[in-house]
Amino acid sequence: MDDDALPLFRPAMQGFRWDAVAHQPYKQDGSAPFKDISRQVLFQQDNLACELRYFEMDPAGYSTLEQHEHTHAVMILRGRGACLVDRTVQAVKPFDLITIPAWTWHQFRAAPTEALGFLCMVNSQRDRPRLPTDDDLAALKRDPAIARFMSTT
Repeated sequence: MDDDALPLFRPAMQGFRWDAVAHQPYKQDGSAPFKDISRQVLFQQDNLACELRYFEMDPAGYSTLEQHEHTHAVMILRGRGACLVDRTVQAVKPFDLITIPAWTWHQFRAAPTEALGFLCMVNSQRDRPRLPTDDDLAALKRDPAIARFMSTT
Protein backbone atom coordinates (compact mmCIF):
# COMPACT_ATOMS: atom_id res chain seq x y z
CA MET A 1 0.00 0.00 0.00
CA ASP A 2 1.29 3.45 -0.89
CA ASP A 3 1.96 5.23 2.43
CA ASP A 4 0.75 8.55 0.96
CA ALA A 5 -2.63 6.96 0.18
CA LEU A 6 -3.39 6.11 3.82
CA PRO A 7 -6.21 8.17 5.28
CA LEU A 8 -5.08 10.20 8.27
CA PHE A 9 -8.25 9.44 10.21
CA ARG A 10 -10.73 6.57 10.01
CA PRO A 11 -13.56 7.03 12.48
CA ALA A 12 -14.74 4.13 14.58
CA MET A 13 -18.26 2.93 13.88
CA GLN A 14 -20.58 0.80 15.97
CA GLY A 15 -19.83 -2.86 16.42
CA PHE A 16 -16.03 -2.59 16.33
CA ARG A 17 -15.89 -1.54 12.71
CA TRP A 18 -13.95 1.33 11.15
CA ASP A 19 -14.79 3.62 8.26
CA ALA A 20 -13.17 2.54 4.97
CA VAL A 21 -11.85 -0.73 6.47
CA ALA A 22 -12.99 -3.97 4.83
CA HIS A 23 -14.61 -6.60 7.08
CA GLN A 24 -13.25 -9.91 5.76
CA PRO A 25 -13.40 -13.63 6.42
CA TYR A 26 -10.65 -14.84 8.75
CA LYS A 27 -8.91 -17.06 6.22
CA GLN A 28 -9.77 -16.79 2.56
CA ASP A 29 -8.91 -20.33 1.51
CA GLY A 30 -10.67 -22.28 4.28
CA SER A 31 -7.66 -24.59 4.63
CA ALA A 32 -7.47 -24.46 8.44
CA PRO A 33 -10.00 -25.25 11.19
CA PHE A 34 -11.56 -22.20 12.85
CA LYS A 35 -15.04 -21.08 13.84
CA ASP A 36 -16.98 -17.82 13.54
CA ILE A 37 -14.11 -15.33 13.19
CA SER A 38 -13.51 -12.27 11.02
CA ARG A 39 -10.66 -9.83 10.45
CA GLN A 40 -10.08 -6.22 9.51
CA VAL A 41 -6.70 -4.85 8.45
CA LEU A 42 -6.69 -1.49 10.24
CA PHE A 43 -3.21 -0.30 9.38
CA GLN A 44 -0.60 -1.41 6.89
CA GLN A 45 2.34 0.80 6.08
CA ASP A 46 5.21 -0.51 3.98
CA ASN A 47 7.91 1.71 5.50
CA LEU A 48 7.09 0.31 8.96
CA ALA A 49 6.82 -3.28 7.65
CA CYS A 50 3.89 -4.09 9.91
CA GLU A 51 0.14 -4.61 9.93
CA LEU A 52 -2.32 -3.86 12.69
CA ARG A 53 -5.34 -6.13 12.41
CA TYR A 54 -8.55 -6.56 14.39
CA PHE A 55 -9.96 -10.07 14.77
CA GLU A 56 -13.32 -10.86 16.24
CA MET A 57 -14.97 -14.16 16.99
CA ASP A 58 -18.57 -14.80 17.89
CA PRO A 59 -19.38 -16.48 21.21
CA ALA A 60 -17.71 -19.93 21.27
CA GLY A 61 -15.69 -19.05 18.14
CA TYR A 62 -11.98 -19.74 17.83
CA SER A 63 -8.93 -19.04 15.70
CA THR A 64 -6.77 -21.67 14.04
CA LEU A 65 -4.36 -23.63 16.20
CA GLU A 66 -1.04 -22.91 14.50
CA GLN A 67 2.60 -21.98 14.79
CA HIS A 68 4.93 -19.98 12.53
CA GLU A 69 8.28 -18.24 12.35
CA HIS A 70 7.02 -14.70 12.95
CA THR A 71 6.28 -13.19 16.35
CA HIS A 72 3.16 -11.21 16.97
CA ALA A 73 1.61 -9.08 19.67
CA VAL A 74 -2.05 -9.16 20.70
CA MET A 75 -4.19 -6.85 22.82
CA ILE A 76 -7.67 -7.95 23.82
CA LEU A 77 -10.19 -5.15 23.16
CA ARG A 78 -13.53 -6.71 24.01
CA GLY A 79 -15.04 -9.80 25.56
CA ARG A 80 -13.54 -12.66 27.45
CA GLY A 81 -12.10 -15.98 26.48
CA ALA A 82 -8.90 -17.96 26.68
CA CYS A 83 -5.72 -18.37 24.71
CA LEU A 84 -3.15 -21.09 24.34
CA VAL A 85 0.43 -19.88 23.90
CA ASP A 86 3.04 -22.62 23.79
CA ARG A 87 1.90 -24.93 26.61
CA THR A 88 0.05 -22.36 28.72
CA VAL A 89 -3.70 -21.77 28.71
CA GLN A 90 -4.61 -18.32 30.01
CA ALA A 91 -7.96 -16.59 30.55
CA VAL A 92 -8.06 -13.26 28.71
CA LYS A 93 -10.06 -10.05 29.16
CA PRO A 94 -10.03 -6.51 27.76
CA PHE A 95 -6.63 -4.81 27.65
CA ASP A 96 -4.61 -7.95 28.37
CA LEU A 97 -1.43 -8.10 26.26
CA ILE A 98 -0.19 -11.36 24.81
CA THR A 99 3.15 -11.96 23.08
CA ILE A 100 3.28 -14.93 20.75
CA PRO A 101 6.92 -15.92 20.17
CA ALA A 102 8.11 -17.65 17.01
CA TRP A 103 7.28 -21.35 16.62
CA THR A 104 4.86 -21.54 19.54
CA TRP A 105 1.46 -23.15 19.27
CA HIS A 106 -1.27 -20.59 19.78
CA GLN A 107 -5.02 -20.28 19.55
CA PHE A 108 -7.70 -17.89 20.84
CA ARG A 109 -11.18 -18.96 21.94
CA ALA A 110 -14.13 -16.77 22.82
CA ALA A 111 -16.19 -17.50 25.92
CA PRO A 112 -19.45 -19.35 25.18
CA THR A 113 -21.59 -16.30 25.92
CA GLU A 114 -19.72 -13.31 24.45
CA ALA A 115 -17.72 -12.22 21.44
CA LEU A 116 -13.94 -11.84 21.75
CA GLY A 117 -12.15 -9.09 19.81
CA PHE A 118 -8.45 -8.31 19.70
CA LEU A 119 -5.81 -6.25 17.95
CA CYS A 120 -2.90 -8.14 16.43
CA MET A 121 0.35 -6.61 15.18
CA VAL A 122 2.47 -8.65 12.77
CA ASN A 123 5.12 -8.18 10.11
CA SER A 124 3.73 -7.28 6.69
CA GLN A 125 5.90 -9.99 5.12
CA ARG A 126 5.52 -13.20 7.09
CA ASP A 127 5.69 -16.95 6.69
CA ARG A 128 2.68 -19.22 6.32
CA PRO A 129 1.40 -20.95 9.46
CA ARG A 130 2.05 -24.60 10.20
CA LEU A 131 -0.95 -26.60 11.38
CA PRO A 132 -0.55 -29.39 13.95
CA THR A 133 -0.16 -32.98 12.84
CA ASP A 134 -2.08 -35.75 14.60
CA ASP A 135 1.07 -36.42 16.66
CA ASP A 136 1.32 -32.72 17.62
CA LEU A 137 -2.33 -32.72 18.73
CA ALA A 138 -1.87 -35.90 20.76
CA ALA A 139 1.20 -34.41 22.49
CA LEU A 140 -0.65 -31.17 23.30
CA LYS A 141 -3.70 -33.02 24.63
CA ARG A 142 -1.58 -35.01 27.08
CA ASP A 143 -1.71 -31.85 29.20
CA PRO A 144 -5.17 -31.87 30.87
CA ALA A 145 -5.50 -28.07 30.77
CA ILE A 146 -4.80 -28.00 27.04
CA ALA A 147 -7.13 -30.94 26.44
CA ARG A 148 -9.96 -29.03 28.23
CA PHE A 149 -9.17 -25.88 26.26
CA MET A 150 -9.32 -27.79 22.96
CA SER A 151 -12.36 -29.91 23.86
CA THR A 152 -14.79 -27.77 21.86
CA THR A 153 -12.95 -28.30 18.55
